Amino acid sequence: MKNIKIKILLLFLLSLVSCTSTKTALFDQYSYQKATELKVETSNLIDKATTSYSANKLQIDKLLLDVEKLVEYEKNKPNNEISFAMWTILNDKEKNLLAGFFKRWEEKDKLSATFSQEAKKQVLEAFDLLIQYEVKKDKESANLLLNLINSQK
Repeated sequence: MKNIKIKILLLFLLSLVSCTSTKTALFDQYSYQKATELKVETSNLIDKATTSYSANKLQIDKLLLDVEKLVEYEKNKPNNEISFAMWTILNDKEKNLLAGFFKRWEEKDKLSATFSQEAKKQVLEAFDLLIQYEVKKDKESANLLLNLINSQK
């Protein structure tokens, strides 16, 4: 009987150690919810890029502030390097995704519908990969997101 208890205890300890040794942050409802909200808001704003930047500046500034807040949130989660890296890229005005799109819009004041729609596909794909990774936290979704991150360096 004592031998069985020891085996059960060892099995429990091994499973506990294996769970804590994973190097990926667990699913986070807040991160998922904010990412989906920001994706929808981004999509709506990009659709307005054929109009004057100044007419949309308040909405753009609010969206970018919300992204900046999420970058800070993601930075402080343990084992969250992949998501944090993607949010950092989305927030980087020198990259060709979210903040970079808004920087270009500000510089040009209005963007063509063709350019906006092509950029929208790329930005929303980045959001989709990030959201899928947040939900699944598996190797395949991690690799897809890492490929996008590496292509932006």
